[in-house]
Amino acid sequence: MEGTLEWIASIGAIFAAALIAFDLGRRATGYAFVLFSIVSVLWIYSGLTSDAAPIAVMNGVLLLINAWGVWRYLFSEERPTSS
Repeated sequence: MEGTLEWIASIGAIFAAALIAFDLGRRATGYAFVLFSIVSVLWIYSGLTSDAAPIAVMNGVLLLINAWGVWRYLFSEERPTSS
């Protein structure tokens, strides 16, 4: 597993996490979830093609969570509450 695809996925995940951590607003957070979703698809593909099922399964679940984040931050009228 240490190919170009994995490096792209890793850098994408770091960038998405930074977008969320910097709290640049609702739209930026939504786009971070879009990036996380793309990265999850890359990791799923990588896991399935390199016999790393745990990576593929974990990112399948993360893809669902990230898709929910995309919905909440970019498409839903509901505003997430903060504690």
